[in-house]
Amino acid sequence: MVDAPGTTPRARPSVVTLSSWLLILVAVIQVLNLIVTLAVIGKIRDVLKDAYAGTSAESAGDLAYAFTIGSSVLTLLLAIGLVVLALLNNRGRNVSRIITWVVGGILLCCTGGSLLNGVSGGMMGNGGNGNGDLPSTQEIQRRLEDALPSWYAPVSLLLGVVALVALLGALILLALPKANEFFRKPKAAWEPPVPGGAYPSAPGQSAEPGYPSPPGHSGDPAYPSTPGPSATPPGDQPPAGPTGQPGERRDPEPPPGS
Repeated sequence: MVDAPGTTPRARPSVVTLSSWLLILVAVIQVLNLIVTLAVIGKIRDVLKDAYAGTSAESAGDLAYAFTIGSSVLTLLLAIGLVVLALLNNRGRNVSRIITWVVGGILLCCTGGSLLNGVSGGMMGNGGNGNGDLPSTQEIQRRLEDALPSWYAPVSLLLGVVALVALLGALILLALPKANEFFRKPKAAWEPPVPGGAYPSAPGQSAEPGYPSPPGHSGDPAYPSTPGPSATPPGDQPPAGPTGQPGERRDPEPPPGS
């Protein structure tokens, strides 16, 4: 994982990586369970339509079929969402970890409730009598067992148990101390000064070494003046020579007759 500039690189702990793989495993199981359900949904609809034919719940088969199709779409979206959350968790996104706990908790309750309902329905499926013209639960269960393939019940149970255990393990791993340290916001790391880099100068100090700043010009480099003849005020200039150049030396004129 690559962190933003100025932050300390973080190594992803193994508990976060394992949790992400478990989430991906749950997503794969959801897709497999979807395929298994779609493979037998037609037979389930035919059994229900035949069992409730001529009763007040004659459309139970079509309703069950429509409900299964809608649940399949939600299951596919949930599987995609679990994969996305797993990838974001690997990058240390704390928001994705919170969403994983929320979605995983809901899915955990749904999966556990479905397993308990299936087991209790199989153990306590003596059903009693139907209400009015409706068939009994025992009759519906017997017809479904006769119509569905023999592998459907054990495969569905196995997929549900594996998904439940994997999801529970993924949620627990995200709550371990090593995972908490990984999902914390990284602190900015100290960067050493770059050789030759320019840094702001203090008030009254020159930005470039070797050139002092004159009073009243803080931070502006002042270069020393080059040596040369000093300027003379116009009133103190010496008289001009014959050539008209100021300051030129003249020899005294010889006396007459010399």
